[in-house]
Amino acid sequence: MCWVGSVTCLGYVQPMSVVVSHLNTPEGRQAMAEAIEQARSRQTRLLVIIPSSSEAASPASDQARELNSSLQAAGVEYECLPVSGDLAEDVLLTASRRQADVIVIGLRRRSPVGKLLLGAGAQRILLDAPCPVLAVKP
Repeated sequence: MCWVGSVTCLGYVQPMSVVVSHLNTPEGRQAMAEAIEQARSRQTRLLVIIPSSSEAASPASDQARELNSSLQAAGVEYECLPVSGDLAEDVLLTASRRQADVIVIGLRRRSPVGKLLLGAGAQRILLDAPCPVLAVKP
């Protein structure tokens, strides 16, 4: 038995999701915009990973209020998940545990030589993800 946007496991329906990390950089903002669009088009929940080093990790901060406000305005169901470990590992674990449809990551533009090397976190997500990864650039 299967429904769009969910997985049935022994009679329990686990909703599918889109996973993105919240980073206040041009790449992070582009990833968030695309993740919102993916969640909207898939009619599924958006899981936002928030590193503890981010100002948005504090629910009372201006950045957290701005993030919540923009997510509410986008009209998607979302959940903010503060994490304190390695960001790539937290994204991978969340995607695996929540049976994500897709992970959205932002990549920065690089020089021709720089294109030979990818950021360690992005490379790890691309290679170890339990689901498709959508990489976007600003």
